[in-house]
Amino acid sequence: MKPNPNTAWNAARLDVIAFARAGASLQADEPLTGFARLIEELHPNFVDAGALSVSWTAQGELRPAAKGGAPAVWLHLQAETNVPLTCQRCLGPVELPLQVDRWFRFVADEATAAAEDDDCEEDLLPLEPRPNLHELLEDELLMEVPIVPMHETCPVHVPMQVADLEVAADDLEPQRRNPFAELAKLKKK
Repeated sequence: MKPNPNTAWNAARLDVIAFARAGASLQADEPLTGFARLIEELHPNFVDAGALSVSWTAQGELRPAAKGGAPAVWLHLQAETNVPLTCQRCLGPVELPLQVDRWFRFVADEATAAAEDDDCEEDLLPLEPRPNLHELLEDELLMEVPIVPMHETCPVHVPMQVADLEVAADDLEPQRRNPFAELAKLKKK
């Protein structure tokens, strides 16, 4: 079936069966400000999230079922953006790319998804409730955020107290006196 350019797809409640039957696609460049949970991950001093955007595409596809029967409904989701995160070494901003390229197969319900999940490599989603592409996209982008974002080489010198000889001796914790050593001194007197 050829895509119908007059069909308006609701990305907030996508009818994935009709979307896949039509071989339809959606694409957009959305401002990062529309992704509230992703915004929470940004470096705290970054103020212009409106200047950043997320480019994404979604493509529906029907594939023959492995065991016969009705064709399987698939969705291919791709997205990319650059986000300023907090470097865990120097605590400054580090701009990192986030990229998503994932296929999803849709099944009748949550129970079917849970039953088939261990036996398949692809990600499974239920047909109902209808997926919100924006939320699915934000979930996938959040999973791409590194656990420990860091510069390869930080732009500023990062003193390492344990290993850095440049750290002044005054900055180190004062040495505690041993009370038994003090008692031994009194005993000798």
